Amino acid sequence: QVHLVESGGGLVQAGGSLRLSCAASGSIFSIPSMAWYRQAPGKQRELVAAISIGGSTRHLDSVKGRFAVSRDNAKNTVYLQMNNLKPEDTAVYYCNAQIILVGRSQSDHWGQGTQVTVSS
Repeated sequence: QVHLVESGGGLVQAGGSLRLSCAASGSIFSIPSMAWYRQAPGKQRELVAAISIGGSTRHLDSVKGRFAVSRDNAKNTVYLQMNNLKPEDTAVYYCNAQIILVGRSQSDHWGQGTQVTVSS
């Protein structure tokens, strides 16, 4: 069984910063990919940023230059540093991980979500 525990969301003024964290726990052999998604009210969930086990990253165009994804493989943790936040970044942010458990095949896992609210 795998658990993804997120932290770091909250309320911030426009122009401010937040850092999200997501730690995976369980009988984990490897985590090939970790990512952050977000879903605003009335909108579809979208990929914000992703990072491979080797450190290759990709970011949503609208957050490039403001957000940065990183990971600590020893801690099975992914981070999302969010700077210069804008009201349109307001959403529930979800951690996602493609995980290979010991003795199992790769599977998809989600965190519970953390609210990020940016006031104007």
